This record gives sequence, C-alpha cells and structure tokens, in this order.
Amino acid sequence: MFERLRSMLVKEFIQVLRDPKMRFIIFLIPVFQTLVFGYAVNTDVQHVKTAVYDRDNSAESRDLTARFAESGYFDIVEYVDSDENARDLIDRSRVKVVLRMDKGFSAALRAGHSAPVQLILDGTDSNTAGIVLNYAGKISAAYNDRIQMEQAGRINGLPATIGGIELVSRAWFNENLESRNFYIPAVIANIVFIITMLLSSMAVVREKEIGTMEQIIVTPIRKSEFILGKTVPFVLIGFIDVALITIVATFWFGVPIRGSIALLFGATALFLMSSLGFGLFISTISRTQQQAMMSAFFFIFPAMLLSGFAFPIENMPQPVQWLTYLNPLRYYLVIIRGIFLKGVGMVILWPQFFALFVLGLIILFFAVNRFRKTL
Repeated sequence: MFERLRSMLVKEFIQVLRDPKMRFIIFLIPVFQTLVFGYAVNTDVQHVKTAVYDRDNSAESRDLTARFAESGYFDIVEYVDSDENARDLIDRSRVKVVLRMDKGFSAALRAGHSAPVQLILDGTDSNTAGIVLNYAGKISAAYNDRIQMEQAGRINGLPATIGGIELVSRAWFNENLESRNFYIPAVIANIVFIITMLLSSMAVVREKEIGTMEQIIVTPIRKSEFILGKTVPFVLIGFIDVALITIVATFWFGVPIRGSIALLFGATALFLMSSLGFGLFISTISRTQQQAMMSAFFFIFPAMLLSGFAFPIENMPQPVQWLTYLNPLRYYLVIIRGIFLKGVGMVILWPQFFALFVLGLIILFFAVNRFRKTL
C-alpha cells in the first residue's frame, strides 16, 4: 500500500512542479498578490482633496479652514469663488469635498447664533463619504466647543474655561485602527482557497484529458490511495503558501501575529479538507480542465463575498446570513484574524474549528463518493 501511495505522490509532485509556469503560480503569485493586496486594499481615509468656497473671508472662517487643513484628513487644493466652479471640480473628481461658508458666518458667531457651514461631498463612494463626514463632524464640534468657551469667558469676564467631559478611547488588538491589519491576514485564506481549489479541481480531469486515466485504472492502486496521492501534494502546497504569506505579512507589512503558529496550521489543515473536497468534487464532474476551472470560480467568488472578507456579514440580509454558515471560508477568516490580531486560542476559537471539521468531513464524503475509478 505505502509503495503504491509513494509512487502516486512522486508522480503528482513531478506533474505539478515540472512546469516552471506552474511553480511560479504556486509559490510566487501568492507573495505578489499579498503585496498587491497589502498596498491596494486600504480603507483608511486620509488626505482628502478639498476645495474651499469662503464667501465670508473673515478671521473665523479662515480659522475653521485651517483646522480642516491641520487635521491631516483634508488637503486644501483649491479655493473657488462660485458654485459653478465648485460643481465643476466635483464633476471632474478633482476634489472630493467642498467646504462652503456664506457671508455673515463670523457675524453670527460673534452674536452667539448658529453659523451654518455647508460640506458638499462626492457621494459616489458612500463608504469614503461617510468616513469624511464623520471627520468633518468631529472637527466642527471641536471648533464649536472652543467658540462656546471663549464666549462664556467674555460674558463672565473670566478666563475662557468651562467644565465638560473628555472621551478617552482605547482600541484593543489593532491599536492604530489600521485597515491593513484587518485585511492582510484574510488574504491568506483567500489565496490558499483559490490555489488549492483550482489545483485540485483539475487533478482528476487532467488524467482524463491527457489520456493517463486508462493506465491508472489497470493498476492495483485503490480508490483511497489515488485520492490521497492527488490531494496530499496540494495540502503541502497550501501549508507552504500559508508560511510564505505569513512571512510577508509579518516582516514586510508589520502585521502582528499574537497567537499560535501551530494553531494557524491546524486550522489550515481543517480548511483544506473543505477546499480540496470542493475541488475534487468539481474534478469528478468535469470533462476538461477549462470546464473545471470555470466551475471552480463559480464556487470561489460567492464564497469570498459571503465570508466577511470585505463586507460585514451582520449587514447582509437574514437569509444570506444563514447561507454563510455553510461557507468554510467564514470560519477560517475568524480563526486567522483571531490568531493574528487577538492572540486567542482554542478556548475561544473551538466553535470555528468544530465547524470547519464538520463541513470538511461532509464535503470530502460527497467528493470521495462521487469519484469512480472508471472513465
């Protein structure tokens, strides 16, 4: 048995690794994709291009403009003198924000009245617009507090001091609230899922396509040995890719890894049961490698969208949320982010480990039963 399995493993490794292009795809593409994701997938909003339409042109209006510029979130790139110019800048996407102050802004403040300030946003990207609006609200609130303190001091003839509350916030696990630390660990799951599923989805159908399935049929190799010989190389490739991406994430991007590496590889082993099971099932129902690849993408993209990688599952409709419980990628992402950012262990993550184990067994069961050592 072991001799037959060893021969099958050697054959599969040679078949996968003898092509230089395949070696490049398996080992270098994951590193390249991690670098691309690390720099491109970043939802932190800074240096928003801003235009100012200051019709009041007073010390107070200039002070408010300076507060926006000094915050680090807004870059004042244009000063406009008409609504048409402001509209044109937004239409051409030269600015994302227009800060407008009408005449009488300073007079209203000095009289103790409310002074409206208009913030015109490019709402094409609703997520960025919402974050920008939050930044502007905090800057305006801080400016408003200072004005009220000065007015209270002038009325009472005392120094401009007034009591109040001070909110002191503290973020656990991702202290600087960097979106990169949230997304890069998830890249591990997505890349391993894509590569192992694509490779395994073409494993059996490749034998049929190149005509070697007939030779395997007449050999004494058992069904279980054939499946192990086809999947074990991809398990090892998955582990290597996890190690490579983890090294890039930790040493290049500085993403902290606070948990157990052994636990990470244990979760990867359970996840690969589902990933390779899906791929093996696709390979048994496909007639060509092209058909297998297209079928694999039919599984890959919905799984990524319903995993919580980019969109919170809590924001999805309730029926879609129920559907995500059948997605192994969902549980693997929770484990990876918990190990990297929180440093939690099996005491916290055991429900996700158990779910991966159950789903992996079910998927492999159907895939193995679907496989027949026949043409």
